[in-house]
Amino acid sequence: MELERSALRYQNRKTRILHSTDVKNNRRFTFLQQELANSQGALLVDAADSSNIRLVRALYDALSARDSHALLKLVASDLEWWFHGPPSCQFLKHLLTGDSSSSDSFEFVPLSVVSFGSTVIAEGCDAARSVAWVHAWTVTDGIITQVREYFNTSLTVTKIGDSDSDSDSGESEITPASSDSGRFPCVWESSVSSLAGKSVPGLVLAI
Repeated sequence: MELERSALRYQNRKTRILHSTDVKNNRRFTFLQQELANSQGALLVDAADSSNIRLVRALYDALSARDSHALLKLVASDLEWWFHGPPSCQFLKHLLTGDSSSSDSFEFVPLSVVSFGSTVIAEGCDAARSVAWVHAWTVTDGIITQVREYFNTSLTVTKIGDSDSDSDSGESEITPASSDSGRFPCVWESSVSSLAGKSVPGLVLAI
């Protein structure tokens, strides 16, 4: 009888060990599944970001070549354009509308291009003209649908929510740099605005 009890206790203990091992294996498998899903999601985001950056760089190449046919393939026919800066610096508007007579000598050469989901930020400067510029492009389904242009403006970009919600809404908010922008994390700041050689206003772009 005592031998049977010992055997039963051993069997119960073995069952508990096996159950505990199964639980640990299931948790480990679930964790690996989550890690794989996160990795795949990150790869998709990186691929989308790279694609958007290539699209915007292609646009600057077309601008430099004054290739209106290439531009038509890259931007939407109802492109939304927003401008902040001296009226005399609306070179991009003239180039995009074909009225380049007043801006033939201006070259948009981006010094940096970064992507945050559907928003691509590019900046550059023209030291000879004492101007610095920032473009915030919005890419939707492989085409540029919006540009926010800043000349001689110190721009800070903050992030609201996640990338998916940003891509769905396509909305952004512009506030003065002195406002309460500390509620949201800063993801980018213009670095060439000081090259304008003058004091420039500051704005915060929330995406």
